[in-house]
Amino acid sequence: MKRNDLCFLLIHPEISRTRYNFVGVIENECLELEQISIMLKKKGHRVYLYDGQVEKISVPEALKMYKPDVVYVCGRTRQENFMLEYCQNAKDYNPNTLTIIGGLHVQLAYQRMYRDYVDYILTSFDIYKILDLVDYSIFQNQHIVLKEISGICYKEDGQWHYNKQEPFDIDLLPAPDRSYFYAHPDNYRYLELKHAAWVRTAFSCPYHCRFCARNRMNAGAYSRRNIDAVVDEIEQIESDNIYIVDDDFLFDEERLKRFITLIKKRKIKKRYICYGRSDFIARHKKLMRKLRDIGLYYVLVGLEAFDDSYLTDYNKRSSMENNSKTIEICNELGINIMGMFILDLGFTGKDFRNLYRYIREHSLKHVAVSIFTPEFGLETYNKYKDRIITDNPSHFDYLHVVAKPDKISVKRFYFHYYVLLIRLFLRAQRQGIYDFINYGDYIRSFVLNMFRKRKNDNE
Repeated sequence: MKRNDLCFLLIHPEISRTRYNFVGVIENECLELEQISIMLKKKGHRVYLYDGQVEKISVPEALKMYKPDVVYVCGRTRQENFMLEYCQNAKDYNPNTLTIIGGLHVQLAYQRMYRDYVDYILTSFDIYKILDLVDYSIFQNQHIVLKEISGICYKEDGQWHYNKQEPFDIDLLPAPDRSYFYAHPDNYRYLELKHAAWVRTAFSCPYHCRFCARNRMNAGAYSRRNIDAVVDEIEQIESDNIYIVDDDFLFDEERLKRFITLIKKRKIKKRYICYGRSDFIARHKKLMRKLRDIGLYYVLVGLEAFDDSYLTDYNKRSSMENNSKTIEICNELGINIMGMFILDLGFTGKDFRNLYRYIREHSLKHVAVSIFTPEFGLETYNKYKDRIITDNPSHFDYLHVVAKPDKISVKRFYFHYYVLLIRLFLRAQRQGIYDFINYGDYIRSFVLNMFRKRKNDNE
């Protein structure tokens, strides 16, 4: 076997196999796989990408088609079952296939991947370690010592071992190979913004909200790219829509000013989606106007609640005053604010109604609601451990109740949840937004879920 002629199959699993998984509404570009792809191609290897959101053939069929030497799978919590299934598929097809699992989920929940059919687990953003693992396992490079490679899990004498991850400098990542993205022009959208390309300018998050795992990524170290290199990348992307997927892009005022200056100087005309916090937006109206002028179209803001007590409990380090001011600024400037809220496990029926009232009274046009989910590997999971009602990772998608609520039953919580969703969808329909969505299908599914008999509370 030639040292520079291996076949790699890089897999990003489907989100779910249920009908209502929001594929076709929000579809994410496989940025991590594209960066791994270019790294491997530069070494002379053959690389094939498989994105479960868009592919029409199954993974077993892809294995037969490409006959890979190495299969790499990445994903998030809700995709854990698929990640493991595809590693099992690879070993079933050819027991000599090297299987590696990476991605966000395993950085905290790596022990859940300890299976016989998984060879290695990459718990770091340092994708170059894949080359070391391949060199060691396939080419028996005796100079590589597994216990000295940080950010991996490996097996030795039938036992799994974990090497602690270390922070990785995001500037060391290669520019992605977007050929797969360009080959699927009808996919990868954010709502009405079609064929939206992903751009990441930072790892981790500088804040420490209790419910969020993102600030634990990259060993908890916040690492930012050189903003000039970011603009270089954006300028070269053959897409009018850019989704900046940092956990918080609106953080450093001077960095943002440099971003605006470069975009204007180069006359780049694109639309942008990014995440931002209400405490930043509330203090920077002029800066938000400048961002709007260069194309900021959607800003995704974790408003989280309608009461300061929840924000305090979440360690949000913001306030309802900031939330209201942020909504006012975005509405005035014509920036589409996507208000993201958490449906707390302490909610009663009245709280669901109060949340809807808050959304209506503040003229929030775009809204996303998520059920509070104790994440694997976080303190919140340990806090709710005795109340967890399912270990099925596919339910850790913020659409399912995974821990018993404080004040009402699981069934009652779901009832109020679906009532809220129906009200929000009907409101969006009246406002004429998301005209590409089949509202009838979604609303009918919510109604059926409200009233269908559940054998178990955790369905």
